[in-house]
Amino acid sequence: MLEGIAAAKAAGLAIKINTVALRGVNEEEIDDLIAWCGAEGFDLCLIETMPLGEVEGDRTEQYVPLSLIRARLKRRWTLEETDYTTGGPARYVIVRETGRRLGFITPLTHNFCESCNRVRLTCTGTLFMCLGQEDAFDFRPLLRAGADEATLEAAIRAAIARKPKGHDFVIDRRHRRPALARHMSVTGG
Repeated sequence: MLEGIAAAKAAGLAIKINTVALRGVNEEEIDDLIAWCGAEGFDLCLIETMPLGEVEGDRTEQYVPLSLIRARLKRRWTLEETDYTTGGPARYVIVRETGRRLGFITPLTHNFCESCNRVRLTCTGTLFMCLGQEDAFDFRPLLRAGADEATLEAAIRAAIARKPKGHDFVIDRRHRRPALARHMSVTGG
């Protein structure tokens, strides 16, 4: 993986590292990751764990709110507010000491649905309108039937019109199950 990142950097591509913050797994390494990204010239985006997919173990034990991580980071780093946006759910700050952007994606502590403009199209032709909902549209039948551009555009518009205004990401502490059984790797992200 590091070889691929180095090759992308050598090719002049802008690089952003995404990291899911996990209690007891990597939360103590985030300072080092910020320093490494700063030294390499990369932006970093921290993500709260999302309750997607059946996993072994108790997901609630790994959840750490990014508000807690951010408070810890302020002990070492100067986090300056910025209006930078990618159109996605991340809220960015500039780490003064590195000059790089640090993003926070908080699907549990701050539901960002009101500003989400994302849909995800899988390699198999399924369009998911929301990570936190099961609703999807399968384009394979249309494509295999040789649908013309106007038909495809109408299908895309109809699917996106179904995009929900919110999701229900919660970590179910009573039943210890995810919000959705579908894994993130199925949806893409």
